[in-house]
Amino acid sequence: MVAMSDAYTETVVSHFRHPQNAGVLAAPDAVGHAENPASGAVLKLYLQVTEGCITRATFLAQGCTATIAAGSALTEMLAGRTIAETAGISHAEIEGVLGGLPPTRRHAAFLAEDALRSATDAYQKGGINAACDRPGGCPA
Repeated sequence: MVAMSDAYTETVVSHFRHPQNAGVLAAPDAVGHAENPASGAVLKLYLQVTEGCITRATFLAQGCTATIAAGSALTEMLAGRTIAETAGISHAEIEGVLGGLPPTRRHAAFLAEDALRSATDAYQKGGINAACDRPGGCPA
């Protein structure tokens, strides 16, 4: 059996064991949602935005080690960026921040990117979450 530390980088393991910014954000300005039907992984991203700048990001994830790590890393990448600047964040950058992912777990970086696009689209539509069409986002 391969140990988790042999399959993932130290950065991935650290984000998994000590996820940053995990949880529901009270009164978010936007909520993004992404899921991978093949793996069953789900990632929800909550954003607090002030004058177009992301002041706080949190996440909830259900899935593998890589999914949790990608959500955690993404929230750290977002702090202080404008909504416009997030357009340049790709799955490749998320995976790079994590130090790489095993080929069978790369879906986690795509999932994080999809959740980000969902959240920024929701913000640009006035804070309505595309997944539930309710102002202020969906309940947790």
